[in-house]
Amino acid sequence: MELNNNIYQIDGLDVLEICSKYNTPLYVYETKKIEEQYKRLLNAFPNTKVKINYACKALSNINILKFISKLGAGLDTVSIQEVELGLKAGFSPFDIIYTPNSVSLDEIVRAVEFSVRINIDNISILEQFGHIYGDKVPVCIRINPHILAGGNSKISTGHIDSKFGISIHQMRHVERVIQANNMHIEGLHMHTGSDILDVDVFIRGANILLDLAMDFPELEYIDFGSGFKVPYKSGDISTDVESLGVKLSDRFNNFCSEYGKDLCLMFEPGKFLVSEAGYFFAKVNVIKQTTATVFAGLDSGMNHFIRPMFYDAYHHIVNVSKPNNNPRIYTVVGYICETDTFGWDRKIEEISEGDILCFQNAGAYCFSMSSNYNSRLKPAEVLIHQGKDYLIREREKLEDLLKNQKEIEF
Repeated sequence: MELNNNIYQIDGLDVLEICSKYNTPLYVYETKKIEEQYKRLLNAFPNTKVKINYACKALSNINILKFISKLGAGLDTVSIQEVELGLKAGFSPFDIIYTPNSVSLDEIVRAVEFSVRINIDNISILEQFGHIYGDKVPVCIRINPHILAGGNSKISTGHIDSKFGISIHQMRHVERVIQANNMHIEGLHMHTGSDILDVDVFIRGANILLDLAMDFPELEYIDFGSGFKVPYKSGDISTDVESLGVKLSDRFNNFCSEYGKDLCLMFEPGKFLVSEAGYFFAKVNVIKQTTATVFAGLDSGMNHFIRPMFYDAYHHIVNVSKPNNNPRIYTVVGYICETDTFGWDRKIEEISEGDILCFQNAGAYCFSMSSNYNSRLKPAEVLIHQGKDYLIREREKLEDLLKNQKEIEF
């Protein structure tokens, strides 16, 4: 989003006109930024065989999936529903990797029937899978490297107490299961967490995974997950993917020489691809001043934008209606019957009732984590592509809340 002649624009379109056309609250995404991020990550590994699988849990609107498929990416899925969405969006089964957690074997069998790549993260399911398929269906194994990484305890997934992955200390048990069932292991996987700043965390994980890989002679790929941090405010630090590309490429290419085969290096970015491509717009319903605080109350709440409450996440807030006003201090809150505070004591251009505020970095884990709490309706989604706006999800109506409910007579 850029300020041109005192008007905020996305790919040349006036954001206030977009909000007037589709009403608020409103999610808006731009394909231009998604493509920039995809190419940036791909270009960071110029001399290595790389495959980027978009982690669609971040934002799974089918139009976003279709666009990312056109870029040449694969898809990282964590549920059978995401698998089906990916297939419907045009991804080939070969380009979809399915990495569930704590699901039943029945769901994994369904994924096998769709012919997607299977990634298993616990020994119980690995053993059951081996009993059924033996060497007929190749499988990837998710390893827990016991590395504590991530910007918040809720998004750290590679530490010793994590529910994700098979511990590196259980590899002897894994080997027994593989040998007993004559299983074909085609990939190894890890994901240590999200919002990782230190590139060396990836290198530490890579060293662990690549050392283990020498014991698996039939590998086709090694998947390092993601966790790349994006900037949330001016001057914010983000993952240096170019530095990562240099360091990890050297290590991976040397490994391939030792292994005797060129494997594919995989990543699963979600937030990295779509976070900065998304904006959330909400209207100010009321300015409320107490003895200590000036509140800006919006026509939205944590039902639409839960990350600040759930992860203590920072999202930069801009008054797009009055970009030249002098800043004042506001606490921005929602209309939900909870303490749904988007930001405490923020410097924002002076706000009047009726102004439109924009939350930046709203492309990842915003709509996908939204709800109907308080029986509130979910907003519309709009896509900006090549200077044109497209409605890609209609705003909900009361009928949508009731359509799956069955009324009985009393």
